[in-house]
Amino acid sequence: MNRTLLKDKKVLVVGMGKSGEAAMDLALKQGALVHIQDSKTREQIGAEFMQKLESLPVKAWLGKVPDDMGIYDFLILSPGVPVDLPFVIDAKSGGAEIIGELELAYRTGNGHYIGITGTNGKTTTTTLVGEIFKAAGKETYVVGNIGTPVIEGAQQASDEGWLVTEISSFQLETTNEFRPEVSAILNLTPDHLNRHKTMENYGAAKARIFMRQSRDQYCVANYDDPAGFALTKDCPATVVPFSRKEELPFGAFVKDGRIVIRDEKKETVDICGAEELLIPGSHNLENALAAAAVSYFGGIDPQTIAQVMRTFAGVEHRIENAGEWNGIRFINDSKGTNPDAAIKAIEAMKENIILIAGGYDKSSDFTEFIRAFDGRVKKLVLLGATAETIRATAEREGFTNTVICPDMEACIAEAVREAKAGDVVLLSPACASWDMYDNFEQRGEHFKTCVRQLRP
Repeated sequence: MNRTLLKDKKVLVVGMGKSGEAAMDLALKQGALVHIQDSKTREQIGAEFMQKLESLPVKAWLGKVPDDMGIYDFLILSPGVPVDLPFVIDAKSGGAEIIGELELAYRTGNGHYIGITGTNGKTTTTTLVGEIFKAAGKETYVVGNIGTPVIEGAQQASDEGWLVTEISSFQLETTNEFRPEVSAILNLTPDHLNRHKTMENYGAAKARIFMRQSRDQYCVANYDDPAGFALTKDCPATVVPFSRKEELPFGAFVKDGRIVIRDEKKETVDICGAEELLIPGSHNLENALAAAAVSYFGGIDPQTIAQVMRTFAGVEHRIENAGEWNGIRFINDSKGTNPDAAIKAIEAMKENIILIAGGYDKSSDFTEFIRAFDGRVKKLVLLGATAETIRATAEREGFTNTVICPDMEACIAEAVREAKAGDVVLLSPACASWDMYDNFEQRGEHFKTCVRQLRP
């Protein structure tokens, strides 16, 4: 543990979410001169945080940027803060090192890292790997984009601990030395283009997960996903492919209906039957293959991997059963925050679908999303900032049974008017939540509350 990285350094922590607050606390603990910055004003940021702040030796720049960006040794950016903001560029020009909470945790904490990224499937795969490591008796911390700041795990961990870390492209942009024992790139489809601008930039951010690995470390990558797998052409680690479509000479794949791993000695290790998985859909078979490969090459025995695979029921807000009413099933897929994730949820449904979608605009193209309806979506119920854009795309593709609603309550009411017994009402927004909710969890909880309030 490097307890002196920030000692006597001038540090600006930008963004006061969970990770920003954790970074601020660590910087103070290490003896830094700490400033914080957030676009929210004192009134907007909340009384509880302001009360904490008043007891700390911290200078706060709330609703404004510091007067002099040339004084800082480090800027620690929260994931939601773009690296190309003018004041961040000014600080870098003045000699500041720009890092994020993940990088800070890696350089100041303990433990070995598993790093999992990709456009979709990160939370399910990270959670599953975490459960496997726990079942194997490992000291395990499941952290990162999944909701717990990496710093919390890194400060608690011993040298023998494992930090199973869900990592977004935003977090990877601010890594300089981060080097996991096993990395994973699950897939790469268009997302966050409002921030990254191009797919090339987005892919380059994801590829930072393996750039500092060495040959004796591993990078697990989806062989069936051409864009994601292509990123590994410059990977310095040993690339472990996984595939649900093809038998591989090395890696994880499906053979005769069973998940197997072929190791570096060309020996084939049986894990479990694909049909034994409790999590539905072909995308979850991919997540399970990735988790099996990450765990196996991370040193976990096949029996423990199989045991957890057979009992893992999935994660909240991802194709989650939210109840039944008058023979209609309700599925909460609020974590479907981009078109590709929503497509996978649609494909996982066996019933006719009334689909609730729409939300924050990330400059996504919804054409393939609409085409995935394939006669199975009966009605499209829309809300949020992208509602008009999605409806226009649907009409251009020949799907006209759409309605725009002002809120979730109206969406549920419209959905149950259309649905018949045996149908499913699926919330899979294909968009982020930030136009109407603080996060996708809040959106999913609201959906479930509305379902519970339906009259018998």
